Amino acid sequence: MIIASQLAFTAVFAFLLVKQKFTAYSINAVFLLSIGAGVLALHSSSDRPANEPNREYILGFVMTLAAAVFYAFIMPLVELTYKKAKQEISYALVMEIQLVMCLVATVVCTVGMLAKNDFSVIGREAREFELGETKYYVIVICSAIVWQGFFLGGIGLVFCGSSLLSGIMIAVLLPITEILAVIIFNEKFQAEKGVSLALSLWGFFSYFYGEVKQSKKKKPDPEIEMDSSLPPKTLESNV
Repeated sequence: MIIASQLAFTAVFAFLLVKQKFTAYSINAVFLLSIGAGVLALHSSSDRPANEPNREYILGFVMTLAAAVFYAFIMPLVELTYKKAKQEISYALVMEIQLVMCLVATVVCTVGMLAKNDFSVIGREAREFELGETKYYVIVICSAIVWQGFFLGGIGLVFCGSSLLSGIMIAVLLPITEILAVIIFNEKFQAEKGVSLALSLWGFFSYFYGEVKQSKKKKPDPEIEMDSSLPPKTLESNV
């Protein structure tokens, strides 16, 4: 839910960095998706682990919020890079940018895990995993692959559309994840989840409805194009 706040930050950074133009529909989408995520925070106090110190709880909140802000800053920054590039932005170049970003992230995470000796914990976690050690490693590997697809898709949306579009697509995943949890893990379907899903889908379709209307306005009238292709009439030809 804290990560979902990245949409509001993305909208702000997109406006500042790439001069994103907002319409009533896009503003409505950002507002509804943010409210939809906020609705899920109702009655969420039970999510806090038992006996967790206040210091660790607050630190986790602050770090997650910082991650949302930084990720919201990255997407408009990538869009700005595309616009400022002095060469054609191709699919291959998008893949190269994604590769560099992931390599840097991998190095940073690896250094952090080595410093905290986290690699030694993986084996113990695998042995204690309820579904079995083999399934633990399968889930870890599949999660890494799926996340790569997620980040590549996010960067691709920035390339094909805008950073705001990428942020909207990420924000709409939250209520869908909650509904899937109800179906797969038999979680309780509370009223907040239904309201959140309705608001998020409303905001999602509001954005794309506005985009369709904008694209129709930009399309030139074919009759006007045909008239403009003809040579201008002169006074002699009229006579």
